[in-house]
Amino acid sequence: MPRIVQKYGGTSVGDVERIKKVAERIKATRDEGHELVVVVSARSGVTNELIARAKAVCEHPSEREMDMLLAIGEQETIALTAMALHGVGVDAVSYTGAQAGIFTDKVHTKAKIKTINAQPIDKDLKQGKVVIVAGFQGINEDGHVTTLGRGGSDLTAIALAAALQADKCEIYTDVDGVYTADPRVVKTARKLNEISYDEMLELASSGSKVMQSRSVEFAKKYGVVFEVRSSFNHNPGTIVKEEVAYMEKVVVRGVAVDKDQAKVIVSNIVDKPGSAARVFRALADANVLVDMIVQNVPRHGVANLTFTVPQGDSHRAQKVLEPVLAEIGGGAVAIHEHIAKLSVVGVGMKTHSGVAATLFQALADVGINIELITTSEIKISIVIDLDRADEAARVTHEAFQLSQLGV
Repeated sequence: MPRIVQKYGGTSVGDVERIKKVAERIKATRDEGHELVVVVSARSGVTNELIARAKAVCEHPSEREMDMLLAIGEQETIALTAMALHGVGVDAVSYTGAQAGIFTDKVHTKAKIKTINAQPIDKDLKQGKVVIVAGFQGINEDGHVTTLGRGGSDLTAIALAAALQADKCEIYTDVDGVYTADPRVVKTARKLNEISYDEMLELASSGSKVMQSRSVEFAKKYGVVFEVRSSFNHNPGTIVKEEVAYMEKVVVRGVAVDKDQAKVIVSNIVDKPGSAARVFRALADANVLVDMIVQNVPRHGVANLTFTVPQGDSHRAQKVLEPVLAEIGGGAVAIHEHIAKLSVVGVGMKTHSGVAATLFQALADVGINIELITTSEIKISIVIDLDRADEAARVTHEAFQLSQLGV
């Protein structure tokens, strides 16, 4: 029997009625003759509510206990989904991440998957059961519950699809697929029928909320073709795979904006070999994710380092760096949180010139200042003022005529 992994996000299972609708969709897929594994997120808003409760009882809760708490959200959903399937005559069984054999490293709140023992799930599938798995969570070698970070349910689904050698992986969310820009911000955004792993990975890491970047990276590594589609209708979605038909023709494929960024400025750092290494080693040891990095030309024996981190990591970065700077001879750390990162992405940029000129001119024409710039083969990212992020997305989308993009 063809084997399918489906993932349903928080809005798709937001309440009892939505869970019943999901159960009907699962039943329809099962009735078509498929073996089915279903990964579910916590109901929309539940994770944020649990975080708020934690901070109400302790301003800085331990990461281990946060994992214990946040894992509850998905466990509620798997049980309710299994019950809903029982109600429509489908034999289903729910699994926590640990029961599903998802083993992770020891990092709490941002764990990475090390291995998956898929034998228990495989056994249930062969017995005709639908297996419902809690996304976002696993267990480490010490037996402690771990979570995979925001968007971790996507990663759970992709990883299970790889481990189970599934024929298909479907990511159900509240949008119809991957768009050339956020359709809530850019009204002329177009849905893409297909997109390459590389383009999807760059869009995800640049602020597109459709998929978590780690999930796309995992899918590319293991060759998992997946489709992003809506759970609210039956329209075809966007297929993410190795190559797409328009790879040579289309220069820019999409525009993404990330408003969850902070700029860290390390000023007057001693300009000597090893200074930057000490700075970024300290950040790595503290599990702070660094994105854009720019260093100015040293003067009078000192230099400035500027980089971006997720807003939630900005104050941890400052706390970690202050003693490091004291050890290496001085410097100061400043945090600027009122920024956004805008990125244009497209594999066609490898072989076409003029992308940077078009982007910079479009923003200059409306008076939007650029604070930082970084590039890769298929992406240009800039930092701009947060208040003008949406306007910048619309202007950029129009400049590259993405509303006319053949999808």
